[in-house]
Amino acid sequence: MFAAENGLKGDPRLQGISEAIRVVPNFPKPGIMFQDITTLLLNHRVFKDTVDIFVDRYKDMGISVVAGIEARGFMFGPSIALAIGAKFVPLRKPGKLPGKVISESYELEYGKDCLEMHLGAVQQGDKAVVIDDLVATGGTLSAAIKLLERMGAEVIECGCVIGVPEVKGQSRLKGKPLYILVEPREVEDS
Repeated sequence: MFAAENGLKGDPRLQGISEAIRVVPNFPKPGIMFQDITTLLLNHRVFKDTVDIFVDRYKDMGISVVAGIEARGFMFGPSIALAIGAKFVPLRKPGKLPGKVISESYELEYGKDCLEMHLGAVQQGDKAVVIDDLVATGGTLSAAIKLLERMGAEVIECGCVIGVPEVKGQSRLKGKPLYILVEPREVEDS
């Protein structure tokens, strides 16, 4: 569900977030319209608005874990976790976490990938939200949900800054709600 459909229709913060995202055509390969959030991070007011919208949504849900997906989920997740009094759990690419980990492989449009999480990072009964910058097919979010649930956490929702209106992989999210702030931007004519 988009934030505008959930009480934020006409909220100027959403327009500001959308406008702060730079579109880079043909990156990292031809045909991709890369949604660059680094320009959003350069504007402290818009960055704060982004975090505040998620905080307002999650502050009264009893969330004990905010899990951020490497790497761009790390930019929003810790701030959200601090604001709602939850712990932040990084979900990383293979070989990035020291110590014992569990892994979950997943399919991408052009291959496979994997996420890892420290053993013991979440406990049975933890209520979790998964944060990332963008959702398209849902493969990465699906792997994150599986990792957290294997350790006994209950995934309440997945939250993304950007999402396509018809998320192709929403069925991959095991029925978990998906909260999206804005749609991907198109390149503007100069």
